[in-house]
Amino acid sequence: MPLTSADLVALLDLEPVGVDRYLGRTPDMGWARVYGGQVVAQALVAASRTVADRAPHSLHAYFLLAGDPAEPILFEVERVRDGRSFSTRRVTANQRGEPIFVLAASFQVAEDGLEHQAEAPDAPPPEELVDPEAALALIAEPARKSLQALFDRVRPIEFRPMDLRRYAPLRPGETRAAKQSVWIRIGGPLPDDPAIHTAALAYLSDMTLLDTALVAHGYAIFDGRHQVASLDHALWLHRPCRADDWLLYAQDSPSAGGARALTRGALFRRDGALVASVAQEGLIRPIRRTRSD
Repeated sequence: MPLTSADLVALLDLEPVGVDRYLGRTPDMGWARVYGGQVVAQALVAASRTVADRAPHSLHAYFLLAGDPAEPILFEVERVRDGRSFSTRRVTANQRGEPIFVLAASFQVAEDGLEHQAEAPDAPPPEELVDPEAALALIAEPARKSLQALFDRVRPIEFRPMDLRRYAPLRPGETRAAKQSVWIRIGGPLPDDPAIHTAALAYLSDMTLLDTALVAHGYAIFDGRHQVASLDHALWLHRPCRADDWLLYAQDSPSAGGARALTRGALFRRDGALVASVAQEGLIRPIRRTRSD
């Protein structure tokens, strides 16, 4: 059954199992591996549980092994440093006694300082864009069935691509820029707790990034032509936001090569405020099929 926003809140409510140790679980969403954004968000929650009166401003993470959805994840937090203004935490996520993910997060006391930001790109409001699920009727089988399964699995995340034609195969001689923008949010109300919205933002920040590199070449993450996996994830938090309100996710991919692609993203509120910046490198490896396939 697809996840709801209430299920997401429960997913982020980790179980304490010792000093600076927390247990997280994965819902049955039909995935062969744990969604990367889930592990990022749960690790951030674990780190935040060990910090008082300071909000996270950045995190850097590496995905080491694919997580098994059937197994609980043990998050172990190391209190690296507590300074006058900043606190640093290191989190290791383990399954079956083996690390599958590591995260370093930094927290800061609230301070005033200089203010500036990049401008949000021009974009129509999300209400004027086509709901990808509504467009399913225009797609032939079996792609429609695969896409419906994908949409069910990514819930409670909702998104509105600016241009669905970007997901079509390239025509002969056609080129396509390695950039895209989508509106994205958690579909369903979340509690007012800012910590939940920060964790939910981390959860959705892993979605659609690697597509930016794929669609530039006429491929999509759901077409089964490439092995696609996040290798690392970096998130900088600039300003508060509600993750259950639409955020404009402007993305680009400055480089692809060696079966890897670098992607970047900037998340803006409706009022144009830049709330977060994201960078991620991913594995994009062509699947070599045999004649019997």
